[in-house]
Amino acid sequence: MTFWQLAILAIVQGLAELLPVSSSAHVIVAEKLMGLDPTSPQMTLLLVMLHTGTMFAVIVYFWRAWREAYFSSAAAFGAIAVRVIVATALTGVVGLALMHFIKHAFMNGASDFEIESLFGNAHLMAAALAAVGFLIIVAGLSRRPAREGLSVGDSAAIGVMQGICLPFRGFSRSGATISAGMLLGVARRRAEEFSFALAVVLTPPVIARELLRLHKAQALAGNAGGLSHAVLPSLLGMVLSFGAGMLALRWLSRWLEAGRWHLFGAYCLVASVVVWWIG
Repeated sequence: MTFWQLAILAIVQGLAELLPVSSSAHVIVAEKLMGLDPTSPQMTLLLVMLHTGTMFAVIVYFWRAWREAYFSSAAAFGAIAVRVIVATALTGVVGLALMHFIKHAFMNGASDFEIESLFGNAHLMAAALAAVGFLIIVAGLSRRPAREGLSVGDSAAIGVMQGICLPFRGFSRSGATISAGMLLGVARRRAEEFSFALAVVLTPPVIARELLRLHKAQALAGNAGGLSHAVLPSLLGMVLSFGAGMLALRWLSRWLEAGRWHLFGAYCLVASVVVWWIG
């Protein structure tokens, strides 16, 4: 992989991961256009590092808002901790249930089935992009009165929506969860802050899962130390994705507060057509 290919992937990942437009769809398309193999161990390691970069961007960008809203007192921290735990638990239950259903309903219960095998299905990805695009448009054009508070019920519903996102590449996690919060009547800024708080909780297990899959693949290939040459490029990619992620979060916040959220949905609809055509 050349430096420019690495830079393009890092910037695409950093921007699309934190904008409500599905990073996986954009990264996979970018990889195909550049002739790269998204299933190779080097690409898996790079993707893990890019996710790490965007996670740090979220923490840095939202830290002040979280400190004021969630860490101002023991009571405030306890309240948000309960909501994060409820949402994350429901994400796990719904996500695992969906994966189990897909495995047995469509894959005949194959013992070697992994949900990642669906991630390269361009038509499924296009359908997921279209679905989240419609959801974002509906939420963005909704005129429901907003409230600052976030109830346990709100967090539960957002957690369920996040769980639905897990098996489907293209169904943007941030787009779906922020839109769900807005449709429930949560203030846009509060929905955004809570959505990305959930992302920080969810990302480390995802990274750990990808690293475990990478280790198993390398062990089976008898090449456990064969990725040492890819570490430095991956670290560079992490730095670039961090910078792109910070820009993406500023963009998202501006459009969300300015009432332009629905434009992200329109973009997802256009992207779904492009992905379907490429696939």
